[in-house]
This record gives sequence, C-alpha cells and structure tokens, in this order.
Amino acid sequence: MLNQDIIREATRLTRSGQIVEATALLQRMLRGEKASDATTPATGHRALAAGREPPTIHAKVNAAETRRPRRTARPALDLAKSLEGLGLSGSLRRAPPSLADMVPHGARFIEGTYANAAGSRSYRLFIPSRYHGQAIPLVVMLHGCTQSPEDFAAGTRMNFIAEERTCFVAYPAQRAEANQAKCWNWFRPADQQRDGGEPSLIAGITRQIMRDHSVDPERVYVAGLSAGAAAAAVMGSTYGDLYAAIGIHSGLACGAANDLPSALMAMKQGAGPEATPSDGPPVPTIVFHGDRDTTVHSKNGARIVRQAIGGSRMKAKVHSGRVPGGHAYTRTVHTDAGGRAILEHWEIHGAGHAWSGGSPAGSYTDPNGPDATREMLRFFLEHSLPPGRN
Repeated sequence: MLNQDIIREATRLTRSGQIVEATALLQRMLRGEKASDATTPATGHRALAAGREPPTIHAKVNAAETRRPRRTARPALDLAKSLEGLGLSGSLRRAPPSLADMVPHGARFIEGTYANAAGSRSYRLFIPSRYHGQAIPLVVMLHGCTQSPEDFAAGTRMNFIAEERTCFVAYPAQRAEANQAKCWNWFRPADQQRDGGEPSLIAGITRQIMRDHSVDPERVYVAGLSAGAAAAAVMGSTYGDLYAAIGIHSGLACGAANDLPSALMAMKQGAGPEATPSDGPPVPTIVFHGDRDTTVHSKNGARIVRQAIGGSRMKAKVHSGRVPGGHAYTRTVHTDAGGRAILEHWEIHGAGHAWSGGSPAGSYTDPNGPDATREMLRFFLEHSLPPGRN
C-alpha cells in the first residue's frame, strides 16, 4: 500500500511548482523503495517555476515493453526526461511523416484554428475525396503526449479508413504552452468540465467544423490514445449530446484522477476511487487496451467499461481471436435490452502501450494488431445520436 504521507508530500511539491521533485518522489515510491529513500530530495536540479501548469500524464510507448524496465531514472531539468522512468516521455526528435503517410491520393488535409475564453488550439482536418457537400460523419482524434496531428494521423492511418467510408477526421493539437509535453490535461478538475477548459476547446473545434462543412450532426465521434484517450473519455462524459460514440485506446476513465499523484496511481496500478457513472443512457464506447501495458495499467480499460455501463442492465458476450502472425485478443461485447451493442472492450494479449494495428510511419504503434482504427470506425458508424438530441 502506498504511503499516504509520501502522497501528501508529492501533492505539496506539485502545488508549489516542484514538478520534477514530486515526480521523482512518486517514481521511487512506485518502484517499491523505502519511504526514507523516496522522501530524500533530489539535489543538483532546480525546481520548475511556481505557477507552471503540471504535466498531463501520458506515456512513452515502447515497442518492446515486455523487456525488463530500467530500474532508475534520475530527475533532470528537462521535464520530459524527468518522466522517462515512468514511461511518460515520447520521441521528441522524430522526423515528421510524409504527406503520403497521412493522406490518400485525391483527399485534402487542411489547417484551422479555434479560440474561445479558454484559449486557442490549431487543428488539422481530413476531407475525403468523395466529399462534395453532402452530410458525412466526423471523427475527432486526440493525440497523445509529444505527438502532433500529423504524427497521429500517420500512426493510426485513420484518414485512409475514413477515405474508404467517406468521413471527416479532425485532429486538434495541444499547445506546448498548455502542457510541456503536449499532453491533454485530462486529470485536472478544470479540464474535466463542460463549457470550460480544454473540453470547451475540443467541443468548439468540433462545432466550428460542423458549421464550416456539411457534417451529419447525428454522426460525430471522438477518440484518442493515452492522454488523448483520457480526454476523449472526458468528452464523452461532458458532451454526450455532441458525440454519438467514443473510442478509448490505452486510456483512463473520466474522473479517475484529480491531481498528479492520483493520476500516477491510476496509471501505474489502476488504483483510485471508481469514477461516478454518468447520468442517462450509456454513451456507446469502444475500448482497446494491451494487457502488458506498463504505462497505463490494463485495469483502467475495465474501469472505463464499468463507468459507461453504470446502472444499465446489459448482457455480455465474449469473443476470442488472434491476428494471423500477431496478437491474440479477447473482445467483450455488451448489449442492451434490444440487443444493440453499446460497449466493446478489446483486451489485446501481449500488447503494450501503443496503437493496435498502427503504422510505423507514426509513433507509439504496434503493427501486430488487431486493427483498432478499422474496428473503431466500424463501431462508430453503427451508432448515431437520436434526432434533435444535439
């Protein structure tokens, strides 16, 4: 059991702006070192300036997560480097993907910006080649830490599947000024509420695209990876009248954490209080999680499903399979009284913290499948909002 005194000390350090020291403290604690060792302050490193936003937790995706993790990771001035021991940093020096890796021939990938009282965010929008003004679905994709819209598009290949199904795909971009590692701030209470913080920016981008283009308002969806997946869970909980379904890959439930210490506990152990189920009918949700994810514990996938089900009565059916030459998986489908599949939980056996079935053209991907992009879009298009709900 984690030492509550250490957690309180880490919280105090976080609130005083000493993020590096707080992270190092929790890192040692989670490795099982003695409290006396964990509470020894790091020396030779300056604290981050007071008032700087705390980092949103994401993940370093390691293509070989089954290897023994490194035992030590000393805090450093660079916050991203200071988080390496917990698998929280990403590939900051990765070369940008080529246009051919992001966009199929004949389609477009345009830029846009949205601003409101909470700030501003840029985004990229994929427009399929067969779009000629007719109302078509929109998928909003939230990248993980250190990623960009371009990187996320290349890794997931969502644009290529959306080209087949004639869908828009939007990729909001997190600002480094909002989070040093470009993580969505999923665990902060201010960013877990409707009409404020980052949820208002993501919803604002969605609505701006709906105004500027012919989007079917009953078929708008949101998905993400890791920190982006946790942000997608927030959007499903706060804007159920805007999004018809959500996709969560290697993420956490809305409300699973409310500060840095609780975020680390939830990520590494699946610990913390159960999030409160949302009122009303469940938002259709598809979840992917590797059972060897050493960055965001796979227990979090089950927690997301429990939160989504809430008090609803559903039947579960379990399917097992294996990708030829790739990962085995267990797919659990939860259906309502009418037999409609409302929730899907894909547990991928042997997989770590990476987008399942993704392309190596982008970061944080596992090509050994199953194809999360194709299955996610298939699930999305099976669901739509009731007329007039949005």
